[in-house]
Amino acid sequence: MTSGTALKERRYRLLVGGYAISSYGTFLNLIALNLYVYAVTDRALAVGVFLIVRFAAGFLTGLVCGPLLARWSAKSAMLWANLVQAAAMVLLVAAPDGYRTAALFTVSAVVGAAGTLFMVAFRSSIPAMVGEGRTTWANSLMVSWRSLAMVAGFASSGLVVSLLGYTAAFLADMATFLICALAVALLPTGADRPGDADREDGEAGGGKGNANGKVRSSAALAALTTAPALLLMVALRGVDALGSSSHNAALPVYSTRLDTDDPAVFVSVFWCVWAVGNVLVQQVLRQYTKRTERSVGALGFGLGTIAMSATFILAFAGFPWAATIVVAVLAGAADGLTEVSYTSHLQTLPSGLRTHAFGLSATVENLGFGIGMIVVAAALDAFTPLSVVAVAHGAAIGVALVFVAQVLWQRGTSRKAAAASEKEGNGNAGPARGSHRDGAEVSGR
Repeated sequence: MTSGTALKERRYRLLVGGYAISSYGTFLNLIALNLYVYAVTDRALAVGVFLIVRFAAGFLTGLVCGPLLARWSAKSAMLWANLVQAAAMVLLVAAPDGYRTAALFTVSAVVGAAGTLFMVAFRSSIPAMVGEGRTTWANSLMVSWRSLAMVAGFASSGLVVSLLGYTAAFLADMATFLICALAVALLPTGADRPGDADREDGEAGGGKGNANGKVRSSAALAALTTAPALLLMVALRGVDALGSSSHNAALPVYSTRLDTDDPAVFVSVFWCVWAVGNVLVQQVLRQYTKRTERSVGALGFGLGTIAMSATFILAFAGFPWAATIVVAVLAGAADGLTEVSYTSHLQTLPSGLRTHAFGLSATVENLGFGIGMIVVAAALDAFTPLSVVAVAHGAAIGVALVFVAQVLWQRGTSRKAAAASEKEGNGNAGPARGSHRDGAEVSGR
């Protein structure tokens, strides 16, 4: 490893550390804010509306992330996203009694929008920060630390709120955003600019940056629509988010039915074991990438989605504890595989398209999760957790099967094209020759 690569790795580890700390605060507040909304409004409906506002803000932000990151560096976007969220926590703490409800929904919108902007900027800039060949390692590290932060945040939220109160939880979240902002501020300027290609195009047009930026954005989105497999991949991610909403909403209900005296036990154990599986699969992915110098790609994403959805369905099947723990480990491993393979695959896109792809993905994911939370919450009043989760994740399995078939068909077509070119004696037949592409790509030019 060269000194330059080692320096990039240290800087990235520092950023991931800051992100993990802010993720802890986010998951801590996910519980604390929901409880606080109910405490302030005394209405269960308000909790649902609070979540809808958050996902709607994320949905809308995903639509404009591409154009925004064509003009801002990823560093600036990530820095301001954290500072704005920290300021929102201050607003919530300082809001007078008569304005707390308005402050809550303002915070919901800010956190949803800024969180989406941060993640799009972060994921799309990873190739520039660590190098094209290190993206699987970088994504794996990010997912591992976020998984641990999620478990820590969920596990400690009840303790923090009950012992220290809501104000302490909000201030703790504010501090985590500031720590993450500091980690972002320590990044070198100009080393993380996924929108450079867009800016260069704008500068080349005689200073008409805004107009050319809009043209570039439209061209990028048009290019994305020319790759049906890529669009199907993003759509699968949205259906997967809908499936995720089902098990997130159903777990508390299922846990309560298992143990009415202590309903938190099953949820806590499940997520802790899930995190173990998630972290373990990251070690396997890193070794696989190091040994083969290849990523799992789009096919791994499709197969991982099938495995993840199937294991989440099995988690509600009423198996004994020992079997359920095994299922939870497998669910965490499959979840980690899909996250890394999906993110790594989108990062192979040219920089001019990458931010648009991640922005589109964020929009679809927020839409899927938001709709899922509404539909699932209503369905759980009439149906069992197993049936609700089976339908939601069953839909993901169905779309994933179509996606896997598409990828395999595309691979077969590429191999036939390569074989035909070899027979003709043409050693440079284009992308099909010697390629491990999955058919979920577009050209940046």
